[in-house]
Amino acid sequence: MANSSEDRGFRKRMERVESLIHEAERFPDPKARACTQEVLKAVMELHGAALERILDKLANAGEAGLALIDALAADDLAASILLLHGLHPLDLETRVRQALDKVRPLLRSHGGNVELLGVDGGAVRLRMLGSCDGCPSSAMTLKLAIEEAIYEKAPDVTAIEVDGVAKNGHAADESQARISLPLLGR
Repeated sequence: MANSSEDRGFRKRMERVESLIHEAERFPDPKARACTQEVLKAVMELHGAALERILDKLANAGEAGLALIDALAADDLAASILLLHGLHPLDLETRVRQALDKVRPLLRSHGGNVELLGVDGGAVRLRMLGSCDGCPSSAMTLKLAIEEAIYEKAPDVTAIEVDGVAKNGHAADESQARISLPLLGR
């Protein structure tokens, strides 16, 4: 795992890249905009092809190579780059399950739990179980914790639907409303 100093450095670089892309999108000359987009696309394709080759070589190196691939998948920075290029070794459902496992202790401390009902495309469907000790603000905290954990492990999730939560935030039976969580940072 990267340390927080490395994470801050990465975030600063990403912000710089995003800023430059937005600046290029505002170029008055359409030819300059198109050329900039093509350069960016070509660099991304080159990096993606190189990363794919690296992963293939690691996979062919046996157990040690596979362990390195697992370590890359567990590193937030490396995992985000692998996701960007469609090369993450873990599928979306596995990453969502990992996120839910990470947040379960918090849910249990509030008398609840969460069940993964399925992943369809990029949409995740969950069911809240148990109770949140009668506190609507606690239910909101739990929903946000679930969302944050999923987004951290699986930023490619497009929607989160939660069954078993009534509009007042309390645990509900299946006949009550399904809610969709807006994704943070989107």
